[in-house]
Amino acid sequence: MRTILLTALLLAAPATAAPFAFSAARIGDDVKSLASDAFAGRGPGEVGEAQTIAFLAARFQAAGLVPAGPNGSWLQPVPLIRLDRVGDAQLSISMGGTALPVALGRNATLALRLPGETAITDAPIVFAGFGVVAAGHDPYQGIDVAGKIVLVLAGDPDGETGADLGFEGRRLVLAGRVGSKFAAAARAGAAGVLVLHEDFAASYPMAQLIGTERVPQMVPGTTQFGGPLRFSSWIEGSLGARLLASIGLDLPSAKAAARKPDFRARPLPATASAAGWLMATPITSYNVVGMLQGSTRPDEAVLFGAHWDANGQGVPDAAGDAIRNGAIDNATGTAELIEVARAFAAGRRPARTLVFAAWTAEEKGLLGADQYAAHPLVPLPSTVAVINLDPHVQLPRTRSLELIGGGRTTLEGDLAAAARAMGLVVVAEPNPEAGWYFRSDHFPFAARGVPALAFRAGRDIVAGGTAAGQAMIDDYNLRCYHQPCDQVGSGFTFEAAAQEAEAAWRVGQTVANRSTRPSWIGERKF
Repeated sequence: MRTILLTALLLAAPATAAPFAFSAARIGDDVKSLASDAFAGRGPGEVGEAQTIAFLAARFQAAGLVPAGPNGSWLQPVPLIRLDRVGDAQLSISMGGTALPVALGRNATLALRLPGETAITDAPIVFAGFGVVAAGHDPYQGIDVAGKIVLVLAGDPDGETGADLGFEGRRLVLAGRVGSKFAAAARAGAAGVLVLHEDFAASYPMAQLIGTERVPQMVPGTTQFGGPLRFSSWIEGSLGARLLASIGLDLPSAKAAARKPDFRARPLPATASAAGWLMATPITSYNVVGMLQGSTRPDEAVLFGAHWDANGQGVPDAAGDAIRNGAIDNATGTAELIEVARAFAAGRRPARTLVFAAWTAEEKGLLGADQYAAHPLVPLPSTVAVINLDPHVQLPRTRSLELIGGGRTTLEGDLAAAARAMGLVVVAEPNPEAGWYFRSDHFPFAARGVPALAFRAGRDIVAGGTAAGQAMIDDYNLRCYHQPCDQVGSGFTFEAAAQEAEAAWRVGQTVANRSTRPSWIGERKF
């Protein structure tokens, strides 16, 4: 009886230590390789891709995985179309016949939308508020914006109010993402979109947009080009403020007006012109995919993912460095993915199959993950959960984990249990206005109904607390996010990366062995 009772207590008690030693040094070594100049910024279709996918396949094989791609390969092809701006492009804005000081690469960006030549001359500009069409808001209803340029604010109507006006309060909704606004403007017939930049609403500084302006765009290989929208642009807040002032609005009053459901787009005494040439080139990039077959429920799978791509080569910085090495975003998450694979391969096989995918083209719009979700190697109805590793921070040892997009699935309870077993706590993401849940590779699966989990190390670091952790994150976001200085720093310890990997392993271990499947909490809103 005593033996039976002891056995029951052991089975009921949460594990306090992982049987696998998650290694910050091993993760760091993989990050240093992936983020070295030899990998040339890991741009899909660029010179560093072949070396990247060969490295990942070798690491997966050494970890003990087997290929999960078509025909026994490690690689799943991802057809893409690369869009390169050829030569110089122009964007100008005039107000009352006077040209505003618009300078591409300094206070404005320009993304051409259709292959071939774009030539728009003196198109009227209208202010479309937040540009959000959802929850009873439609600034285009009854307004003719065909062939015109719309000026929109970043974020959604209630992001700064502290109240829920139908858009989940401070947390950004999908309709508030800039891509959703571009689609809404296109449906209304607009020829272009100007987005007024603010650091808070955008969640990144203007410098990050300027620094990646000439990085190639990509779209799925099946894209049929067409429609009215010819360009999109971010403009510095001061330029947008001058446009709003022309109709008697400052930024606070413009936001207040745009928050009302009956707001409709208003004409501005201004025009915009844009010109340039976009070249379209079909390419094939690759997801790298391995697996471990489950012991008793092999037809069901838990999918772990991380994107291997960074932003390749772009405009050189002040030091002449053009390579965006992507050490944090996302060599770190990719190295964590490899470490999680090692941990599972070293232990007893769980009941369900485990799939490990290193995605391409996340930085181009989640294109690699979306290709897999549309053409899954394990059917999506049999994929019980997706666990994403895209940490976006590089911190020393932490006391917490930050949950991205909380309140969505029962996987969040599994993360909380994993954190407790590690002596950590789970806290909510501190900047939900950034819309991170929609900005990484779990989302194509969540949008198709697969429960998905995204989290990262918390900023309450052991050496210095939240203030020190926040300072490190702020410095990275201001200077290095998507920039050449996203490189391995001399002070990187990769301790928090090892904690992230262990937490992902613990959640996966639970989900892969438990008889019940994860589920959604309440209504899925996308």
